[in-house]
Amino acid sequence: MNSFKAGFARLDITPPLGVNMAGYYSQRIADGVLDNLYASAVAVSDGSNTAVIISLDLLGIKKEKTALYRQAAADKNQIPFESVFISCTHTHTGPVMETKLFEEDPAYNDYLGRKICDVAFLAISDLKPASVSIGRSTAPGISFVRRFRMKDGSVRTNPGRNNPDILEPVGTPDETVQLVRIHREDADEILLVNFQVHPDVIGGTKFSADYPKFVRDTLEKTLDNVKCIYINGAQGDTNHIDHLGVSDTSVTRYKLSEHMGKTIAGAVLQVYMKTKPVKGTPVRFGQNDVEAPANLPDKSKIPDAQRIVELHRAGKNEEINALGLEMSVPEAYRIVRLANGPESFTLPLTAVRFGDVSLAGIPGEPFTDIGREIKENSPYEMTLVSCCANGYEGYFPMQSAYDEGGYEVVSSSFRAGVAEIIIEGSTDLLKDLK
Repeated sequence: MNSFKAGFARLDITPPLGVNMAGYYSQRIADGVLDNLYASAVAVSDGSNTAVIISLDLLGIKKEKTALYRQAAADKNQIPFESVFISCTHTHTGPVMETKLFEEDPAYNDYLGRKICDVAFLAISDLKPASVSIGRSTAPGISFVRRFRMKDGSVRTNPGRNNPDILEPVGTPDETVQLVRIHREDADEILLVNFQVHPDVIGGTKFSADYPKFVRDTLEKTLDNVKCIYINGAQGDTNHIDHLGVSDTSVTRYKLSEHMGKTIAGAVLQVYMKTKPVKGTPVRFGQNDVEAPANLPDKSKIPDAQRIVELHRAGKNEEINALGLEMSVPEAYRIVRLANGPESFTLPLTAVRFGDVSLAGIPGEPFTDIGREIKENSPYEMTLVSCCANGYEGYFPMQSAYDEGGYEVVSSSFRAGVAEIIIEGSTDLLKDLK
């Protein structure tokens, strides 16, 4: 007898206007709403174990705060801490959730915690007998590598469209779209959709879920009795900008976001009727805490970094330029942040498995090849890699990127080798759940 059950819930988590927005090194204060932000949740159960997978339309939440949210949801629903999997889509048009650069809103943080508990409760309350099938497709032309080798031998992040000094892109995007269909008896079907590209398309000062909204909306409007949850993958070195200039630049950023979401949804529709049935049980979950060495600064650079941070916080960017230092603002913030250590950081790698499907959670922004290797190493028929899951600790570049340089490397809190630590730790965790 099939003991697998699944449930779904969605709640609005749009903040009030006037809060700081996340995603850039310049302050933006929310003054409107293009579209609402949501918490979407899928509960899965085998009769003995129940897990909840929650996708939030937020940039990311630090691991300490996420752990509080996970524990609260676990306590409210009488399930284990490790069974609560919180993933952020990484939209850059949501609220600040921590105080690294700009002030957070404590009242909103408390409100969000209550919403997370509620959406988990509602998803579990919605559990219905179910079965699972999977499919894969591709969404070409919407995800682009943002790191380029220049003619002078350097590597730059986002060097500008049609920059004549570009020699070649460093790497290739993963254009794979993964679909998990959960068919339920006498209830809406649930779709888990997994792709990987930065949701930094729209910009501005109005709330928006960015392209993940259009993935969900397109599928829910096109298909009858369907609910969709979007899981963003390993996207730390990709975004929407076609620096080689092939794509149309005349569309607005909101329209481009819509195009991207509909392209991903279109890839899902290509395989929707051709999915392969797989097992939905057992349901298992776990966490593997790994140690990653810190990207400690050269002590001689600390005074210059402190000066740059001081000027940046005062809004005096022209004085930063006048200093003539070979140090970017992101690098300065990293140097100041790590001036007194620590020597290493604990990273919570997390996973949920239901039958032949698994999710691998990484607490930050992994480079594309991290996702590729975890999926390749996984013992399951399908593994959805999730960025910004159960923590947001910054960039996780591949070993080779540290030799090349670029924004992600100089701003990362982690030394070379962090990607390989994550790949090994995630692979071990997935195998442990077998």
